[in-house]
Amino acid sequence: MKFQQKRIAFISEHASPLANIGGVDTGGQNVYVAQLAKHLAHIGYLVDVFTRRESTEIEEVVNWSPGVRIIHVNAGPAEVIIKEEILQYMDEFKNNMINFMINRQLHYSLVHANFFMSAWVAMGIKKELDIPFVVTFHALGHVRRIHQAEKDKFPEERLTIEEEAVQQANHIIAECPQDMDDLINYYNAPKNKITIIPCGFSATEFYPIDKECARKIAGLPQSEHLILQLGRMVPRKGVDNVIQALAKVKPTGKPIKLVIVGGECEELEEETCPEYARLIDIVRQHHVENQVIFTGRKNRDQLKYYYAAADVFITTPWYEPFGITPLEAMACGTPVIGSNVGGIKYSVADGETGVLVPAHDPDALGEKITWLLNNEEVRNEFSHNAIERVNTHFTWAEVAHHVNQLYRCTQPVAKESIALLSNSKIQAA
Repeated sequence: MKFQQKRIAFISEHASPLANIGGVDTGGQNVYVAQLAKHLAHIGYLVDVFTRRESTEIEEVVNWSPGVRIIHVNAGPAEVIIKEEILQYMDEFKNNMINFMINRQLHYSLVHANFFMSAWVAMGIKKELDIPFVVTFHALGHVRRIHQAEKDKFPEERLTIEEEAVQQANHIIAECPQDMDDLINYYNAPKNKITIIPCGFSATEFYPIDKECARKIAGLPQSEHLILQLGRMVPRKGVDNVIQALAKVKPTGKPIKLVIVGGECEELEEETCPEYARLIDIVRQHHVENQVIFTGRKNRDQLKYYYAAADVFITTPWYEPFGITPLEAMACGTPVIGSNVGGIKYSVADGETGVLVPAHDPDALGEKITWLLNNEEVRNEFSHNAIERVNTHFTWAEVAHHVNQLYRCTQPVAKESIALLSNSKIQAA
């Protein structure tokens, strides 16, 4: 088979483009992999996304979109496993991925690893096949340990794998300046090996919609102030902080509703969703039962209506490597109040498209909610600025353009043929 310069392999062991977004282990990385693959294909790449098989019902190879295939790799039982327990199956993943490449006579000029376990696989492939790799970590173990301490359930080996991947990677993509600083400070990553390329939003999925129309479609009140929290329902996202802040918001002349979108399923139940049970208990403690709407998880094609329906979007995680939801909210013309951390302080222009507040500070958040809801002129100005900012700097087409430039600078060293490995121990595994 003729070598194809633009055939690349994505590895995303736990975050498939096919997954439903909004669960405990599905979110920004799924969107990143899906959108970047699509947009790279649009400019001429052939992209294979290798992800762990989670069901026996799905085909090994799924032709997902023009130029993009999803390859399901056997690694452990074919069932959903929480990402903290997947590392033990990565050796099998690596061997089966290489066997797939050999058996199909596929030649990749580059591997793009996503997350530390994918980086571990990419290191093995580089060692066996001399294929260079780029890595986007999406989150760093050292940073996670700082914020979650003993609640972090990833194996200790994560830190060692990340440290090794930083040294072996041909290049590293940092998603924001804070991400680059963390790579340098905690992993001694060479600065000249890092390029900052942010995440993006899809202009075909997220755009301004008339607020009254959006509220009708979403089934939300028309005559009230609506504040929106949307994303994965896990403790570090700070949903509890938003609920506590709601109780501190001063009167704005209209009733106020907090709409919380996300969760493991569309119908949330305390018995089956521990995080929902924890949050609803906080709602009761602060006596705001009549002001909070839990919608459960929504399909991705419904999210734009919730963003557009809101007067303000709020996201106050403890830490955030980047955070795609603020981009999506701004694309719909909704001002953002975000915590002054990670990628949020990079994507949200404080005082122009929204405001930044300290994490874990419901008093400060409540004060900013009150101020913004009482200032329609400011909200309109922020809305205009937000739409302009994201469409100028944060489209997936722009992201793909910069990633393409990075790929072109990462010189391929792939062998002309991997058929020579047919009798190797990897083939036999």
